[in-house]
Parts: sequence; C-alpha cells; structure tokens
Amino acid sequence: MAYRFEVMPRLVAAKAVAIVRERSATEGRRVVDALTGAGMGALEVTCTTPGAFALVESLRDGATLVGVGTVLSASEAVDAAHAGASFIVTPNFEPAVITAAHRHGLAAIVGCGTATEIVRALEAGADACKVFPAEQLGMGFLRAIHGPLPWAPLVPVGGVDAANAADWLAAGGIAVGLGSKLTSGDVAANVATLRRNLGL
Repeated sequence: MAYRFEVMPRLVAAKAVAIVRERSATEGRRVVDALTGAGMGALEVTCTTPGAFALVESLRDGATLVGVGTVLSASEAVDAAHAGASFIVTPNFEPAVITAAHRHGLAAIVGCGTATEIVRALEAGADACKVFPAEQLGMGFLRAIHGPLPWAPLVPVGGVDAANAADWLAAGGIAVGLGSKLTSGDVAANVATLRRNLGL
C-alpha cells in the first residue's frame, strides 16, 4: 500500500495500469498472478470482478501499485481502503467518492469525458482524470484539452493497447489504462510487448 502522495509519481513512472475485469474470482486470480509475474508496475481490480477486494488484499504487501476500479460509491471507496488499495478509479465524476477516497488516504482517478467534467473533477480534488472512453474521444481530445488546461493530469482508458500506448502518452497522457487487450490471451507476452514499447 502506498501513501496518497506517492501514487501519482509511481503511476507516472509505471506509465501504464493493467485493468482486471473478469467474470469469476478464479479468472481474476489467474490474471492478477500473470500480471504481477510479468512485472506489471500498476494494476486496477474492478469492483465488477467477483472477489475484487479479496484480490486487492492479497496484494497488500507486494511491490505492485494496486487500486480498485469501477468505484461508484463512497462505501466502495472505503472498502477499497480497508482492502489495502492505494487508489481508486471511477467511470464518472462523483464528488462524494473523491471525498471518501481522500478521507481514507487513497488517490482518486476520476472518469471524465468533457472539459467541464475535467475542471469540476480537479476542483473537487481529483488526483487525475481518467479520459473515458478514450477510443471514441481520440488522441486529439487530449491535445485539445491541454490547450486551455495544460496542467490537467489525464489517463486515457478504452481502446489503449500495447501497440498504441506510447502514442497516447505522446498525445498528453501521464499514464494509460489497458483492459482486455492486455489481460486476454498470453498475458505475459502482452505485458512484455507493452513494456518494450514504453521503454520500461
């Protein structure tokens, strides 16, 4: 578990977060083990994965930066903290979730899809903004947002893969989030390709 002030520097250094969203606890365990074994520096276990909090708790003392994703309520943010997560990720902007996360020492990466949401999320204390769905918004969206908001910490998620992750970073992401395009198939090979393409 990392302190909140440590999360963003570590996330920037890792450059990518693996998003674990599986249909069973068994599959979630397999994917998490494959990711950590392959040297993934940061991962997010979504609340939609059965046994998500138990998975996170099992990683409490590891070297990987671990968060909980698809957090929709303040109570889920509290549960994430109790499980030993270092950050939460939301698909939407909900001020109460940010407050709960911060109250319990977690960084909050908040889902945003417009300039208005990004400004409001940052004003509410979000540590970074998850640009979602990035594939639909496009890399041009990140570049455009950084015109009036050059300081906005953006993490594109959705449509990011090992082949284009570096392009999303070049477009203005401080890190990227990768889901099924990283966690399906040969996870170790996918992570190796990602790390090579990101210069890790």
